[in-house]
Amino acid sequence: MARRLENKKAVITGGTTGIGFETAKRYIEEGAAVLITGRSQQKVEEAVSKLGKSAQGIAADSTNLKELDKLAKEAKKIFEKVDILFANAGLGIFGPIADIDEKTYYDQFDVNVKGVFFTVQKMLPLLSKGSSIILTSSTVNSKGMAEASLYFASKAAVRSFARCMAAELGSQGIRVNSLSPGLIPTQFFNNSTLGGSAFSQFEEILIKSVPLGRPGTLLEIANAAVYLGSDESSYITAEDLVVDGGWQNV
Repeated sequence: MARRLENKKAVITGGTTGIGFETAKRYIEEGAAVLITGRSQQKVEEAVSKLGKSAQGIAADSTNLKELDKLAKEAKKIFEKVDILFANAGLGIFGPIADIDEKTYYDQFDVNVKGVFFTVQKMLPLLSKGSSIILTSSTVNSKGMAEASLYFASKAAVRSFARCMAAELGSQGIRVNSLSPGLIPTQFFNNSTLGGSAFSQFEEILIKSVPLGRPGTLLEIANAAVYLGSDESSYITAEDLVVDGGWQNV
């Protein structure tokens, strides 16, 4: 059976762990060559070693426009053209409104909003007709929760990006969709301010509201990213593919 991403070239930001790394694995299994990014050179090298010969990596901070320029230059050198851009790098900051200072605000929005927007902008010259852009939003993009203002709002912004970018780039034959995971236990939560016991409590509360009664897996999100990157979704754009066990819609 033909592989679904045969000969496609993909760039995945935040590709050293979690959803990004699992998606890179699945893309390679489906025939793609991938270029992953991460902030740490060591973690990038470790991830590339695990992914094998179809993977390459570069240390790049998506909040730094000069480093995004470096990423675009490297992608052009390696691939010439890019078929799939998965703007996946993200950060989670949680806390009461009264405790949020200006630095915390910018830390959240620089990664989840600024980083996503300028990743697309810098990579756009390498994308052509038939290309797919995937933005990692979250099932929380249409929800509300105490002590989650910054994170939820940042993911709502990403959802809006997918709509607006799809409207602008559709005439070029470029599709833009957001991918919204639900509760997926990953290193992301250890790196967020909702780590440890706080995440366990959050998970317990959410599970009661998920029709399937369990968290999702990295593989389930990666499979959705394969679909959005493949020609199987060639007439799908501006969509938000929610993979959350039904939580958002009940």
